[in-house]
Amino acid sequence: MRRFLPALAALAAAGCGYLGEPLPPLANIPASVADLTAVQRGAQILAQFTLPPLTTETRPIRSPLELDLRIGESEAPFREESWAARARKVTGGRVSGGTAKFEIPSAEWNGKQVLVTVRTVGGNGKPSAWSNFVAVPVVAPPEMPTDVQVKAVPAGVALTWNATGKQFRVFRQTGTGEPEAVATVEQPAWTDPGTQYGQHYTFQVQTIVALGQNREAQSELSATAEITPKDIFPPAVPAGLRAAASPNSVELSWDANTETDLAGYRIYRSVPGGPVEKIADSAIPAYSDHNIEREKTYRYEISAVDRLGNESPHSAPIEVPLQ
Repeated sequence: MRRFLPALAALAAAGCGYLGEPLPPLANIPASVADLTAVQRGAQILAQFTLPPLTTETRPIRSPLELDLRIGESEAPFREESWAARARKVTGGRVSGGTAKFEIPSAEWNGKQVLVTVRTVGGNGKPSAWSNFVAVPVVAPPEMPTDVQVKAVPAGVALTWNATGKQFRVFRQTGTGEPEAVATVEQPAWTDPGTQYGQHYTFQVQTIVALGQNREAQSELSATAEITPKDIFPPAVPAGLRAAASPNSVELSWDANTETDLAGYRIYRSVPGGPVEKIADSAIPAYSDHNIEREKTYRYEISAVDRLGNESPHSAPIEVPLQ
């Protein structure tokens, strides 16, 4: 027994034998949802939010949560308890990756404003507080754009579509990624400057109805239109061709092109009545022609070429008579 006394003394000195006041039991109430969004899309109201991972005491929620999402007509004056008691509880939500989504038919509220809110209920039956309340003005379903057409143009990918709305949102999906809203425009046409040659893209368009106070109604997304743009577009025609005769050469210069994929220039020459023939390539906007003969008149033309071999039309010719 004596050999245990030092160990017991050490434990006593460390306070291991101290008994304090008992801690109160945890309430285990889920934290409220903080990011509820709701918007009309076509004939549905889409509601979405992130499930709270913690309780109000910042402890992990271990039991499955029941979702209590409600929708009802807006009222004034607004009283949370009485509104929630009359509002409809929505079922059929889907949860994926911690995000819940609901689709609610909107027809019965057409022309009215509704409120949407949600709370969660823990496995112990204790509910969270209500989330933020989202006001949704409900309108007749906006018309979905049709006949979306895409084609490659020098400035990017040009889109056109048929629709009767006043505002449209364009979505672009790159490869197998998620669709991304890339533009909101006020006409049924737009050119996407953010595309790259050789990359596959999928586009969709929806009609937007602005409802004021940063609120909107959306149509369903259009059918998809796909494209893998290819570079078939030549550089611009070189401008400002100048020529000066010297004793042993003709000195040519012109304004530099600005294309990022420019490879260089081609120099063409002819004599009166003769064919136009390529005589050289140049990586810079200048060339010295030493293969000349006196008492002749030479006509020069210039083109620009990109790295894929796309060649511009020829520049306006310039004549150089040699004495």
